[in-house]
Amino acid sequence: MQLTDVRDIAASPEVVWAAILDADVLKECLAGCESMSGSPEAGFEAAVVQKVGPVKARFTGVVSLTDMVPPRSLTLSGEGKGGAAGFAKGSARVTMEPIEIGTRLSYTVEAHVGGKLAQLGSRIIDGFAKKMADDFFTRFQAAVEAPDADDVPDEKLARSTEKKKGWFKRIIGG
Repeated sequence: MQLTDVRDIAASPEVVWAAILDADVLKECLAGCESMSGSPEAGFEAAVVQKVGPVKARFTGVVSLTDMVPPRSLTLSGEGKGGAAGFAKGSARVTMEPIEIGTRLSYTVEAHVGGKLAQLGSRIIDGFAKKMADDFFTRFQAAVEAPDADDVPDEKLARSTEKKKGWFKRIIGG
């Protein structure tokens, strides 16, 4: 399965680059991610719980970042084992280019599964992989974009118990 898409993110390529290398951002953006640790140089270890059709499994695995050309492009590759459910592996080739409003992030995702998961059929697997990639990059865009903290009224911040969109951008001052 291969999926290609583009997102225009209202942040500089340097801010987007910093976010995609951050384990906390990756954890927040990956649905079902229970833990993510490591570094861009050594790779990340992750634990993710996912339900694909009738199969629910806890995957443990690694994510590596290769082909890095700061702040232009990289490849995110991951492989996880889900015990009796099987395995999942995939990669996302990500490119970033400056545009008037910030950064155009383009990605091509490839995913493969084996074991019990593969028995579900390509339509279910492809649909799940597309949804997971869309969700990841939607969450990633939300983590990076947002009005500056100064633009949000104090009383609105005081009432909110949720994490605000764009928390990463505000942390690094981008």
